Amino acid sequence: MKAAILNAHVKKSIITIAGSIGSGKSSTARALANALGYQHFSSGDLMRAIAMERNLSIEAINAFPVDERRDIDEHIDNMLRDLGEGEHLVIDSRMAFRWIPDSFKLFLHVDPETAAERIFAQITNDGRVGQSGSSIEEIRAATETRTEQETARYRTLYGVDIYNESQFDLVIDTVGDDLSTVAATALAAYQTWHEG
Repeated sequence: MKAAILNAHVKKSIITIAGSIGSGKSSTARALANALGYQHFSSGDLMRAIAMERNLSIEAINAFPVDERRDIDEHIDNMLRDLGEGEHLVIDSRMAFRWIPDSFKLFLHVDPETAAERIFAQITNDGRVGQSGSSIEEIRAATETRTEQETARYRTLYGVDIYNESQFDLVIDTVGDDLSTVAATALAAYQTWHEG
């Protein structure tokens, strides 16, 4: 596993998690929140709920032109800013690291093939709200399209490259590691950061 602490900041009892699609952001966030006794918020879960309310997939919402989904982005941004006023939170969200700069900023990386395999397994075994696919190849293509759309959208809206790993305090490549290993690595780094 590759993991490196990259930056040091003023410290708040908040962990923000961003990363590649399928890297395990939500699962890692839940595991960290449970281990620390913190609350958990997922903008991905919120986005999936919005997609379901509108009878759309995540891919369909991500394909909206920037101006057509601006109300969704603003709603999530405002929620993240409000959450940043609190403490004892784990937040998985593409932009939480920006709205809460004094959080411990974690980035989870995974390659596209592993991401597609994980997402397909989740769809097959458990269902995945707001997302479907009949093969690993279909999921990989949809994931690559979504990554391109999100990269362009965040660059247009905020001037931010959400995949620039130098913006984060810790980067973990999740390929080859189970959830408990990733969570333990993140937890140890967070505790060192917070106590330092």
